[in-house]
Amino acid sequence: MNQPDYIFETSWEVCNRVGGIYAVLSTRAASMQAEHPDKVFFFGVDFGEHSDIYFKEDKSLLKDWKSQITNTKSPIADIPVRVGRWQVPGNPIAILLKYDSLWPHKDAIYAWAWQHFQVQSHAAYGDYDDSCLFGYAAGMVMESLYLFLDKKQKSKAQRLNFCAHANEWQTGFSIFYLRDHCPDIATLFTTHATGIGRSIAGNGKPLYDCFDGYNGDQMAQELNMVSKHSVEKQAAHWADCFTTVSYITARECKQLLDKEVDIETPNGFEPTYVPKGKAFDQKRTEAREALRKVAGEQLGGVVPQNALLVGISGRLEWKNKGVDVFAAALDKLAQKIYHSDQPEREVVAFVMIPYLDRAPSRKGKVSAVFVPYYLDGHDPLFQKTYYDLLIGLDITVFPSYYEPWGYTPLESCAFHVPTITTSLTGFGEWAARQKEQGGVIVIERNDSNFDEVAEHIANELLLFDRLSKEDKAHARERAAAVAKKADWKHFFQYYRKAYNIALNKRDKRMKK
Repeated sequence: MNQPDYIFETSWEVCNRVGGIYAVLSTRAASMQAEHPDKVFFFGVDFGEHSDIYFKEDKSLLKDWKSQITNTKSPIADIPVRVGRWQVPGNPIAILLKYDSLWPHKDAIYAWAWQHFQVQSHAAYGDYDDSCLFGYAAGMVMESLYLFLDKKQKSKAQRLNFCAHANEWQTGFSIFYLRDHCPDIATLFTTHATGIGRSIAGNGKPLYDCFDGYNGDQMAQELNMVSKHSVEKQAAHWADCFTTVSYITARECKQLLDKEVDIETPNGFEPTYVPKGKAFDQKRTEAREALRKVAGEQLGGVVPQNALLVGISGRLEWKNKGVDVFAAALDKLAQKIYHSDQPEREVVAFVMIPYLDRAPSRKGKVSAVFVPYYLDGHDPLFQKTYYDLLIGLDITVFPSYYEPWGYTPLESCAFHVPTITTSLTGFGEWAARQKEQGGVIVIERNDSNFDEVAEHIANELLLFDRLSKEDKAHARERAAAVAKKADWKHFFQYYRKAYNIALNKRDKRMKK
């Protein structure tokens, strides 16, 4: 199998924890380092002090290369770079860069992108300029490092294989730059969610009932996404290997980007994040105490020790992430408990969604506590990370309407917390095929069964609450078993295949 000697990977979320792609890359890094020790380079934006939360500069790394680009007269000298280690398992080398020097050349870059790759930048707005200039700058820095490393190895009289992997449309311009200026590097492009698919779903249109009738270019015009869609579509077509994270999103790519993926690369998890043995039990106890304490303070009362602690988390996408159906399910659960002739435990739901600015609420025995912060250990409520709280929950609910993969239910399983998700998530679709009953409950969801899904969730929470201690322990074991099957040591094989596809395609086009 054709494999890379060096891997360059870029994302807006390298050393920048703002979404799910951070989890994908940061947990995959250890597996990459194990197979390619210090031959993996992650390229991200230098956000200064914010980056330094996750990045530790090391001026001894690539010292000769940095000296070379600083002293050159080419435009690369105007792109400040810092080299160091990403502070995640595996501690891979990270190169953070600033792209400010490219702003005066923006129009020329967009003209070049149109002439060579038919990228339509004329309708750009929002974060488009920053993203594209970063992607272009990342391509320039990759080319420089490639030339340095390749020249350094010439004495070995062997051709080195380089792969450059761009994640999401924000880094698509790196694909265009390398294809035009450094075609010897094999390129990969991964869309973790199509921009048009997410927008259709987020705008209240029936994505699934009318799926076969959607045209990506037409919808880009209607939803004012021409430029972003253009970058994503052209990167998918021009990359040597085009991947996405699930069967669900692969269908979207074919329908909305007019391009079938070369391979699906599902998202795994790094098990070293999960404590073992006595440390696990201690962490769980600490988490439950913290959750009960904050809930009591927010709700104005004492939360019983045996309360059922339920959680939902993710981005603030009311419909796409299923927050709306979760709220409806809690209302139905409250009614079921109120009318039940059994002495039910109190249920406390933690809605861990940044910027969801709502007051805590309490109904009969079902309460909701809103946590509107990124849980990085510095929030004013807990001063704990998300993982340090997740471990204390009894069960989680992620009833997404649009979810290409779904890291949150996978993370839940990894921390031995059973989860409820839907058939419209990549993880849910995958988990349903694993036949690990009890740990992951996958509810069938479509465009028209909102109320049924809410009812199903309420019933599942009630059933879970009534399980015996032994059955709950079994459900936790089943959840952990599912997560083990999604360990990166199992899923990294798909990336090996993707590198092989990219390198073989590179070889074919270079012979023409």
